[in-house]
Amino acid sequence: MDNVKIVECPRDAWQGLPKAIPTEVKIAYLRRLIGLGFRHLDAASFVAAKRVPQMADSEIVVKALSMEMAVGLTRQRATTEGAGLYRQSPAEAQAPAPLTAGQPLEIIGIVVNDQGLDRALSTPGVTTLGYPYSVSANFRRANANMSLAESRALVEKLQWATDAAGRGLVVYISMAFGNHYGEPWSSEVVEEAVMWLQGIGVRMISLADTVGSAAPKDVSGLFRAMARALKGHGDEVELGVHLHSRPEGAAEKVLAAYEAGCRRFDCALTGLGGCPFAGDDLVGNVTTEIVVSTLAARGAKVDIEPWALLSAVEATKEIRRQYAQ
Repeated sequence: MDNVKIVECPRDAWQGLPKAIPTEVKIAYLRRLIGLGFRHLDAASFVAAKRVPQMADSEIVVKALSMEMAVGLTRQRATTEGAGLYRQSPAEAQAPAPLTAGQPLEIIGIVVNDQGLDRALSTPGVTTLGYPYSVSANFRRANANMSLAESRALVEKLQWATDAAGRGLVVYISMAFGNHYGEPWSSEVVEEAVMWLQGIGVRMISLADTVGSAAPKDVSGLFRAMARALKGHGDEVELGVHLHSRPEGAAEKVLAAYEAGCRRFDCALTGLGGCPFAGDDLVGNVTTEIVVSTLAARGAKVDIEPWALLSAVEATKEIRRQYAQ
């Protein structure tokens, strides 16, 4: 049975919400997910507060989790922060703590410039830095206001700095499955980026369908092509996907990636969040519920119990109810 890594993305889910989520609610929610067995969390973004006000408290949020990480992450009961948002189910009360000192937690913090790098490295608890690297010149300029040379120089600095600091680095290849700008795109363009990243030492790469335009065959085809290109090139690269989709097409895309060999999936509970550039309000993050159920039905080992997923969904619905409308 294959182990699958589920990367839950509350940062991606939260950053576009119209109402500010109080810091203490964010902390309570993340503790909730940790207690339910989520081990990989894209939880912070070290960007300018004027650009993404929702993430201005990232240092405070991650620092609040770092003390627990240092002692091994025991179960967090749902009777503390969060103004009574989260109540334990009978199944939770009886279940063993899913995280132990031998099961490390990954907290990902997104950075897009030197200032973000400094902030992330100065924040206890950030285990992995994430960088959105685009193969679309238009998207790169709109999202980060960088040329290709500037973006690559930053990635090289991120790789050197994270390696020196003992942190991880995951690079997301935005617009990996094509773009809506009419720019030339091919799998060779993506392969050149993937092999360049591998060549400078990046060991985690996620192929992002930024605008949700990829069909299942596109997901499968590109993933297989990149896996083939990486085969035999020194240290192993963990290749994953960050998919956006309409709800009705999500399961097929997830299964296509899995069948192609993907074992790292980014997703978001209830499908909250996504990309405003998609131009379709129904396109968003692939839901964690769909990812877990699809892969479990396929026979993959997913370390999130059904009762835990149900509880996490309920907590996320409460976030949606209070801050997404």
